[in-house]
Amino acid sequence: MSLVFWLWKLTLFSLAAILFSPKQCISQKDTDRKYPFMQNAASAPSVSYYDYIIIGGGTAGCPLAATLSQNHTVLLLERGGSPYGNPNITNLSAFGVPLADTSPSSPAQRFVSEDGVLNSRARVLGGGSCLNAGFYTRASPHYVREVGWDGKLVNESYKWVERVVAFQPPVRQWQSAVRDGLLEVGVLPYNGFTYDHIYGTKIGGSIFDQNGHRHTAADLLEYANTNTITLLLHAIVHRILFTTNKDGSSSRPVAHGVVFKDDRGREHRAYLNRGTRNEIIVSAGALGSPQLLMLSGIGAAHHLREHNISLVLDQPLVGQGMSDNPMNAIFVPSPQPVEVSLIQVVGITNFGSYIEAASGENFNGRSRRDFGMFSPKIGQFSKLPPKQRTPEAIAKAIERMERLDQEAFKGGFLLEKIMGPISRGHLELQNTDPNENPIVTFNYFQDPRDLEMCIQGISTIERVINSTAFSPFKYNNMSVSMLLNMTANSPVNLLPKHTNTGRSLAQFCRDTVMTIWHYHGGCQVGRVVDSNYKVLGIDALRVIDGSTFNYSPGTNPQATVMMLGRYMGVKILRERLVDDETK
Repeated sequence: MSLVFWLWKLTLFSLAAILFSPKQCISQKDTDRKYPFMQNAASAPSVSYYDYIIIGGGTAGCPLAATLSQNHTVLLLERGGSPYGNPNITNLSAFGVPLADTSPSSPAQRFVSEDGVLNSRARVLGGGSCLNAGFYTRASPHYVREVGWDGKLVNESYKWVERVVAFQPPVRQWQSAVRDGLLEVGVLPYNGFTYDHIYGTKIGGSIFDQNGHRHTAADLLEYANTNTITLLLHAIVHRILFTTNKDGSSSRPVAHGVVFKDDRGREHRAYLNRGTRNEIIVSAGALGSPQLLMLSGIGAAHHLREHNISLVLDQPLVGQGMSDNPMNAIFVPSPQPVEVSLIQVVGITNFGSYIEAASGENFNGRSRRDFGMFSPKIGQFSKLPPKQRTPEAIAKAIERMERLDQEAFKGGFLLEKIMGPISRGHLELQNTDPNENPIVTFNYFQDPRDLEMCIQGISTIERVINSTAFSPFKYNNMSVSMLLNMTANSPVNLLPKHTNTGRSLAQFCRDTVMTIWHYHGGCQVGRVVDSNYKVLGIDALRVIDGSTFNYSPGTNPQATVMMLGRYMGVKILRERLVDDETK
């Protein structure tokens, strides 16, 4: 096989293979028995009552529920199943397999934004922390001050999370070369291993432990009071119920219950106990939270009328301000084997781009190859006319993948993500089915400042690839321009391709944009919720999750989303305590 032909095949398929491929490993201990309060929603009573009802057992919902359960009865409703006992979630070497699973029971629900970028939202207890690449890093002190959080409580909340889910990763050859390459090209200083967000190059934390086992937000339910918390899996919330609270001359809607269905289609209702401090809290994520508010009658009046939804509050800002941090990557085939690694090293530049890396050797698995979310089984054939998306065509593409030389699976990625971002999009309902994805547009690179950050980030990656430190992992006869064109020809999104993309970094950024699953917005602070995350114009209703963010915190938001769940849980308990003492 000629080098050119091998490289063509390599670039067409290996981008997905490196990031999204399975191995069968021994699963972590089954933790179902550890949570006696966890049950299928089908076993729930038709009507029940609680002090707090939390919608969404994800990255924010689990720590929030665990905290509030210390003093009050809590119902936690999760639309997905349990992550425990699933090796494709637990094991680092199986990263990406859930993202490739498009079955109705998959822990990841595929959606394609109107921008043409493949994406996923979590559908599992623990949320995105069950699916992501595991990087753990805090928000910067500047971010904390800008948001207006209590710095002391923020630090305490991060530590509460870190005692359960954060670890120092083992840094081996590929990650070390990227680290040293970043330092060589001037991404300074070197800050060693730290959870803190600091300019320069550092080793961040990971939610994968030393054995390569993933720890998720679901593990934070270890802190829960088992006597006061109820967790229902496969509970699809259809709408929030409201009554009217007459306060003087004005009338305000008050959230007082929810309607949800179990996996057998049976309807259940849960209501708040009597008490002015009891609340419903939406933690359904950046897609789920604005979607549920709209389905419940909170949104732009004209849009809700289009779907025959009764209006509770005309709030046109619900679903606005959607953002997704664009990721662009360069695949670098290696002349020697590299370790399996996800994100460990990060270069935090002063121009607004974060440089990271992932690598892998022999990602084919033991019995079969699965090319993840870019597999012809699910992704790249969506560009073809329907008549050409035949089972025979897909089978032939898979067969070609199966024949790839083992050498094609040596290598890794250097990627960059821009901070912010500045560009904004929007979300709207597709229909009134809560199981279906809403329609979302992120408008990647709509703001030229985002594009400039990407260009500088890719330029920095080019210099890292050409650095002395990285030279053992690069073929001498392969220019960076060749690598750019190779990567641009891979099926990373559904956008049209351009020839000689390597000549224009701006075109490369536009053509190869991908998600890094850090989307946020839709229920932003100051627009939909106040600084205490209470929905403006509604009583007894909050939104606490990444949908409230105006900008993504740090290089990865999951640590801050988990922290926020704990932080707000503590604040809510303290508010109630003060209120009780003043009575």
